[in-house]
Amino acid sequence: MEQGKIVKQMIDFHKTTFDNTFNAMSILQEQTERMVTMFLEQAPWVPEEGKKVINDWVEAYKKGRSEFKAAVDESYKKVEDFFAGPAAAKETKTKATK
Repeated sequence: MEQGKIVKQMIDFHKTTFDNTFNAMSILQEQTERMVTMFLEQAPWVPEEGKKVINDWVEAYKKGRSEFKAAVDESYKKVEDFFAGPAAAKETKTKATK
């Protein structure tokens, strides 16, 4: 098997593993957010300022999570482009000589 194909399969495997793990973590975080929201709604002793701080924290966490995912996706794209570069150049050269 060609080295380029092996590298592509490895990258695809790692990206799929990351995506699955990230999705599982996101689901867990969303469930935890729902539990905290329900708790805050049923806890009259928590002041409104405290509820606002927790809600702001949750929103910041969501934003950070989406930015992290976007950065990782961009990095995987760069790696795929890097390794596809020599293969694409080789294919173009082969087609030109035919």
